[in-house]
Amino acid sequence: MANLSELVGTFIQNTMSPSGGERIGNILNDLQANISNMANRQGGASGVLNKMLEAAKTTLGNASENPTQAAGLGAVLGSLLGGGSSSVAGAVKGGAFALLAGVAYKALTSGGQAAPGGSAPAFSGGALPVGMTAAQTPADHQVLDTTAELVIKGMINAAKADGEVSADEIAHILGKLKEAGMTAETEAWIFKELSQPLDLSAFAAAIPNQEVAAQVYAASLLAIEVDTPQEQAYLEDLARLTGLDAAVVQNIQQTLGVKV
Repeated sequence: MANLSELVGTFIQNTMSPSGGERIGNILNDLQANISNMANRQGGASGVLNKMLEAAKTTLGNASENPTQAAGLGAVLGSLLGGGSSSVAGAVKGGAFALLAGVAYKALTSGGQAAPGGSAPAFSGGALPVGMTAAQTPADHQVLDTTAELVIKGMINAAKADGEVSADEIAHILGKLKEAGMTAETEAWIFKELSQPLDLSAFAAAIPNQEVAAQVYAASLLAIEVDTPQEQAYLEDLARLTGLDAAVVQNIQQTLGVKV
């Protein structure tokens, strides 16, 4: 779908739970501490993720040193997630994908999921998930487009876990995405997803592999507070229906600093 992948960062910024910013900070800190050693075993985590982690050091460091000149959490996240055409100047393009791909990579390489024979799991980009490095081929871009659709659906579904998304919430989300350059086709698709009833079984069946499942699970933890039984049950069902290993789920929760 046209420009959907470019809106993932903006969608995360404007639909995440009140604790979402803190959880993104936890992700950045965790990946800073852990991803380099793991990626070195796979030939290096060059590309988008490295750029994002370097930007995080600069952006978050400057904000903490001089908070009166920082434009607030929204600007910090905008510069890191790089969502939409109106993102902060200097934003890391594809930062949202790098963030989620990094979480999935870490969880799947250290959380108990291994390929037959005990080797590291295969990813969409070979040694690394597409998103940690820039997309190079039409196949790479197709992976990003498919993942973008499923990540956005996953965040919307998580928001529906304990009730419908209200008309006011729908209007707010669509308004922010329009500001970011959403096309009419994408607007119609997102409106439909926000408005229709939750069907978790059908959604889980559309997730193609564990890499995407891990990214969707991480994005879902950004979308909700997980402070109701319905939200907890939703996450348990999402993990079960997508076949995510319990150790992988625990690793993702630890990376985001969430206890479910």
